[in-house]
This record gives sequence, C-alpha cells and structure tokens, in this order.
Amino acid sequence: MEGTFKIEGMTCGGCVSRVKDALDAIPGMTSVEVNLSAGTVQVQSNRAIKMDDVQRALAPLSHYSVVGNESKAEGSANPQTALTRLQLFWPLILIGLFLFGVSTCTAWDSTEPVKVGMEVFMGGFFLVFSFFKFLDLRGFVRSYTMYDLLAKRSIAYAWIYPFLELALGFGWAFVGGTFEIALFTSVLMGFSAVGVILAVSKKQSIPCACLGTVFQLPMTRVTIIEDLLMMIMAMAFLIP
Repeated sequence: MEGTFKIEGMTCGGCVSRVKDALDAIPGMTSVEVNLSAGTVQVQSNRAIKMDDVQRALAPLSHYSVVGNESKAEGSANPQTALTRLQLFWPLILIGLFLFGVSTCTAWDSTEPVKVGMEVFMGGFFLVFSFFKFLDLRGFVRSYTMYDLLAKRSIAYAWIYPFLELALGFGWAFVGGTFEIALFTSVLMGFSAVGVILAVSKKQSIPCACLGTVFQLPMTRVTIIEDLLMMIMAMAFLIP
C-alpha cells in the first residue's frame, strides 16, 4: 500500500534522516522516500498507514508535523468516518456535563449562584484537565510542543503547563474568582487559544493535548471554543 504525506518543518538533510528513521519504525512500513524540496514523504507498507500513524511516529520530533495527505494510502480512512463527532468528543462532552451538574447543584442555594457556579465549574475544569495530563506527562509534552507557540520554543513551559492548570484548579475551587486568578486565567487561555487557532487554520493533523494522551482527540474548532470559553468566563470576573 502506498501513500504520500505532507510534512511541515523539514529544512535540511538532517531533517530528512530523522523523519525517515522515525517513519521506518512504524510497524508494517517497507519503504520511506523523503522529498525535501516538496516537503513530502512517500511510504509503502504491508498495511494501511494513516495520518495518525505518521503523526504519532513524529511526535518525539517536535519540529515536524503532518499537514495533509497528497494521496491517501489505500485502505486508510479519516478517523471521523469511523466515529461520529458525538462519539469522538463524547469524553469531553461528558466531562462538561458532569462539571455543569456539579457546579449547578453546588451554587443552587448560594446568594450569588452564577458567580459561585462559574467558580466551581472552572475549578473543576482545571483540576480534571490537569489530572489527565499528569497520567502521561511526557506524552502531553510531546503533543503540546507541536502547536503551542511558547512550548515550541521552550519545552520547559510544556512541562510546567499542567502544574499551572493544577494551581488554577485549586485557586478557583478554594479561593474563588479573585482579580489575580481571573487575569492569569484569561492570559493563559487566550495565549493557548492562539496556538490552537493557528494549528487549526493550517489544517494540521495534530492530536489535542487538552486531555493528555488518554483520549486521542483531534485538534479542531472544539479546542478553540474550549479555550476561548474559559478565557471569556475568567474575563467576566475582571468586570467590576
């Protein structure tokens, strides 16, 4: 079976060698031909090679990412043809429903139900999302450095990011929406959204790192909405 994939980030002969070695390690791969000038890789294998296979193989090499298929490998399929969008994003939807239910019940008898509900929701959001990142911290770092603007330049930031979410989770849950917490959340989520928007606009096939590597969610507009929603909710606490 043959397929041609567009690879972003290759600039030299060393890149060609690293990409070739990474793809050669994919089970079933029989031949890998890298065209540096065209930025493409042509593969032959004894099984269907999907874009996700190529992306996972390149994950440890944070400078390279798959941006599309020029000719799809025989037998390959878009993951979203096998699963409906509802099934694909069900873990994210379920988490959102649980957080909404808990925050609503917690704030029901409060004198400021909207404010308290938002604080509980955001605290739960950051605690849950940081938890999934900590399950495979190294895997999260590999995924996050593929698209976040700062993580691409400093891998240390990718390692620190889950701890920032954890701190925000405890902050929102136990301190509340203070000006400092709300401001930091707005900046963090807004900056994160920029990297996601750029990745989605380039139609890069990159796994979303929001739930770590436990759930293989694709990078889509859903990720943008998630970041912007948290930013807007945090900004609401900045209004006197």
